[in-house]
Amino acid sequence: MAMRGEILVAVTLLGASCARVQTKDRAAQAQPAATAAAAVDRGRALYAVVCAFCHGPDARGGETGPNLLHSELVLKDRDGDLITPIVQNGRPDKGMPKVEFTAAQVRDIAAFIHTFRVDGNERARMRPPSIVVGDARAGATYFASTCARCHSVDGDLKGIGAKFADAKALQMAWLMPRGREVLVTVTLGNERVLAGHLNHIDDFVVGLTTADGGRQTVRLSGSEKVVVRDPLQPHRDLLSRYTDRDIHDVTAYLAGIR
Repeated sequence: MAMRGEILVAVTLLGASCARVQTKDRAAQAQPAATAAAAVDRGRALYAVVCAFCHGPDARGGETGPNLLHSELVLKDRDGDLITPIVQNGRPDKGMPKVEFTAAQVRDIAAFIHTFRVDGNERARMRPPSIVVGDARAGATYFASTCARCHSVDGDLKGIGAKFADAKALQMAWLMPRGREVLVTVTLGNERVLAGHLNHIDDFVVGLTTADGGRQTVRLSGSEKVVVRDPLQPHRDLLSRYTDRDIHDVTAYLAGIR
């Protein structure tokens, strides 16, 4: 009888041990899943603020940005390895500015994009019935504190709400205004000055178009002084600071300026 009791105790202890192991296994499996879900949530928030106005809220493309779900680069991306340099360096030749995101932030955005199925109909990808869903009064407050240093609804933005039949177009216009070219001045070692519209710049070469339409290429040796003036840089600097609510509030405010 004693042996039978010892066996029963051993079986009970073994069962308890197995239960603890299974609990640990389930916890270990749940932790990566929770971490991945958190990354997707962070990526969704960043995408909505910075990427959605060009690439669309469902990543199917907007008025200025291509469909990301059909992009070969996105399809081949693994954990942001291909998307990161595009976001951080931009594609100036295609009108895409660089965004000052960390590699970790881009990985979160990539995680969010990769949750989409090419032919899926997830609710997350359904377009809202109206883009004017913000608080116009909060938008007026934000405009006064952030935008009024350079813009005025009685001056350059007078009647802006009446100029756009589509509120989405209005939102894109103030988030990423276009039409102002980047200017550059290059002072050479012999004090000769070249000035015009910037075509290209890197660590070795500056390319520009002068006022008479001539194209100039300057190979940099270190003795030149290069000054770049981008009228839209303040807007680009704000891209990583806007929250989703800021964007909707300001759009609602501007839509009412008629």
